[in-house]
Amino acid sequence: MKTTFLASFALAAAFVAGCSKSETASAPAASATPAPAATAPAAGSGPQVVNIQANDTMKYDVTRIEATPGQDLKVVLTNVGSMPKTAMAHNWVLLKAGSDPLAFSTAAAAATTTNYIPAALQDQIIAHIDLLGPKESGEVAFKAPSAPGEYPFLCTFPAHFLIGMKGVLVVK
Repeated sequence: MKTTFLASFALAAAFVAGCSKSETASAPAASATPAPAATAPAAGSGPQVVNIQANDTMKYDVTRIEATPGQDLKVVLTNVGSMPKTAMAHNWVLLKAGSDPLAFSTAAAAATTTNYIPAALQDQIIAHIDLLGPKESGEVAFKAPSAPGEYPFLCTFPAHFLIGMKGVLVVK
């Protein structure tokens, strides 16, 4: 009986270990150092996938993305927070170079009917991910701009940009 139980336990443990993701990254520790930049994959390996987490402290865990002109990118945003969507939703909006993210954020705060994407400033957006509630994910695929430069991204939910929910795509 003990042998059967031990064998069953060992088999179950091996199954669980085999099914777990070996490539998962642990949550970043809180520190004063800047978040690491997401960098380009090897040529021919498909789009660069950038996984970004947003949380209830109104921060992205990735604040800098590096890419080459015209590179295929896919951004995956996950809201790892627990507060309700009505109080703490997150999105990801990439703006054209030269755009003013503060002005965009200010206009977005009044755009409740369009999920905090101001219709009058749509022409400044390169790509975006819609508002996400707790434990939701969204993604967007796009080509990096062809002109080298810095392209700001931000969360447009009211006050999130002002608290520091922002970053930059650096095309070089």
